[in-house]
Order: sequence, then C-alpha cells, then structure tokens
Amino acid sequence: MSKPKVLVLRTAGTNCDLETSFAFELSGAKVELAHVNKLIDNEVKLDHYEILAIPGGFSYGDDIASGKILANEIKYKLGEKLYKFASSGKPVIGICNGFQVLVKMGILPKLNLVLDDDLKKDPSLGFKQSVTLTYNDSDKFESRWIYLKIDQNAKIKIQNFWLKGLPEIIPLPVAHGEGKFVAKDSKVLAEIEKNSQVAFRYSDKNGALAAYPLNPNGAINNIAGIFNDKGNILGLMPHPERYIFKWQHPNRESVQIAKCKMQNKDKKETADSECGWGLQIFKNAVEQVK
Repeated sequence: MSKPKVLVLRTAGTNCDLETSFAFELSGAKVELAHVNKLIDNEVKLDHYEILAIPGGFSYGDDIASGKILANEIKYKLGEKLYKFASSGKPVIGICNGFQVLVKMGILPKLNLVLDDDLKKDPSLGFKQSVTLTYNDSDKFESRWIYLKIDQNAKIKIQNFWLKGLPEIIPLPVAHGEGKFVAKDSKVLAEIEKNSQVAFRYSDKNGALAAYPLNPNGAINNIAGIFNDKGNILGLMPHPERYIFKWQHPNRESVQIAKCKMQNKDKKETADSECGWGLQIFKNAVEQVK
C-alpha cells in the first residue's frame, strides 16, 4: 500500500517540526510540513492526511500561556475540520507545546459530542477544556532526561496502539516551563484514571513514581501524557523525536536499547538497527494506519 501521509503543523515559534517530520519519515511515512495559515486558507486540506502531528516549540512566543494562541486559532478557524479528523479515529499526536495546544483547545481528554449542523454554526462547540498544563512547581524551565513508566492498564487492558512494543520504563528528554498536568476538578481526574487514559507517568529508573527532579514539573498523579477517550489522540510533554537513535542518550550503555527497522535514504527498509525508544511511538502510529 502507499505510505501513510502525515501532516506536521507549524507556526511562528514552532521549533521541533523538522525532528518530528524526520521521525515519521524513518517510520515509513510520507510527511508534509505546513504552516497553520495554509490550512486556514484551504491551500492544504487536513482530510488528505492520515496522521496529524503538532510538534514542540514556543508557538507565538507562548504569549498568554503556552500553546493558548495556537489552540484558539485551530479551534475557531479549523474546529470543524479537526473535529471530523479526530472523530474518524485517525492518529493525532501533540508533543510538548503540541500537548499544551491539544489540552487548551479541549480535544484532550475528550471531544464534546455535537451535531454536524451545530458544528458548522460554531466550530468551537466540539471542544471544551477540562485539563491544562501550567507552570512547573520549580517556577523555572526544566530540561533533562527523565524516566517514563508506561501505564499497564492502557497497554494491556485497553491495548492502545501508541504503546505497542514499548517496555515498562523508557527514558525521554523533557524541556519545558509549563508542563504541570492538572485537571479542572477531582471528577475529571478520576474519569481519566478510570478510563485508562494515562499513557505515561514520571518515575525513577525502577518504575516507582518519583518526585522532583524526575517529575520535573509537579504533575498531578505524575502524569506525563494522556490519550483521549477513544485512544487515537496522544499528548505528552517529553520529546520522543529527540530519542530516535541510541546515541542521542547521554548514558546509552546503561539503558535498554530498542531494536527496530528504519527507512534508509533510498526509502528502503534497513536490517534491524539499535535505536531510541521514541521512534517506536511514531512507528506505532504509522503501523496503525497501515
């Protein structure tokens, strides 16, 4: 079959778009990079793609709050198109600033159910914010390697495709100033936990839930990433696109290394290679589409 088509969205301040695009290309996808204005002007059509990625960075300089302006821009100008894209079950991933965009838009942890006619009248009706990512407890930018514990309920009970092939604990880097996950109230948090929507939790190297600095922001319940209630949308603060090769880890001899197949420069699949665990997340989305 033809390669799954991935749209990597960018705007002023986005700075992880090329790395994210490269990770998807190594995973066997055809990737196109587009500024949000191209979608707003209908020069690029979202429904022509199978996967949407919103990468990390500091969109619009993180004015107001991290990701808030881009979240509103997408919700009010592209809300109907994104609602239909997400509702169809197509994979969507938001990384760091992209995660902030998804929660502040209200696409995570779930979409509102809304009729098509109502959505046409007001594209924002399908979205309602109930969680956020706010200032780190340390009140400073945190950049380091941390450990993530894969939520076993999501991996085994729900069998979410994003988590296939991942071990119980993986290392990934973080780099953010507003990454503390909080919910609107205890009811919202309880529903997320009950539905096994937590994908990753900050932990120590043995999988025990960890405090600062391994939980770099003070996230409630050590939550580092969540799915929507349907499981096709993933948002996470750590950067999987920064750990696609084993040599990107500063202490690579001390961590478990992934075995994977990657596309070479001639677009042919190579033999088994040693790579970083972040690549598996992108490969899982591509394989899900296939």
